[in-house]
Amino acid sequence: MIDFDNGSVFKLKVTDDPAFRDEVAPLLADGESVVLTFEGVRDFVVFTDKRVIAVNVQGITGRKKDYASLPYNRIQAYSVETDGLMDNDGELDLWFSGLGKVRFEFTENVDLPAIAKHIANSSL
Repeated sequence: MIDFDNGSVFKLKVTDDPAFRDEVAPLLADGESVVLTFEGVRDFVVFTDKRVIAVNVQGITGRKKDYASLPYNRIQAYSVETDGLMDNDGELDLWFSGLGKVRFEFTENVDLPAIAKHIANSSL
């Protein structure tokens, strides 16, 4: 499993690369759809209408992957820190029952309030 205790796990930027949607397609439930995709150096995160899927690409070849499914209905609280003048990175902290805190760091130009609204609407 991805080590979510290791501070910021991902440094993410927005992407619309269809390869990320294709990668998680076999994991999606019936009727579940991808809403947002973000990529890091090797890892990526997909927000669906039901959960967050964090993918940790492992090994030299990158063929081995660890998929973490983080359902919105298990979120107990969340916190958003938007980017500022001197700090171009934003952060999203999610607290899950049974797992604890998960932090995602985003590069500039990510609409974190919109992501927070999506999570709030999806976790009801």
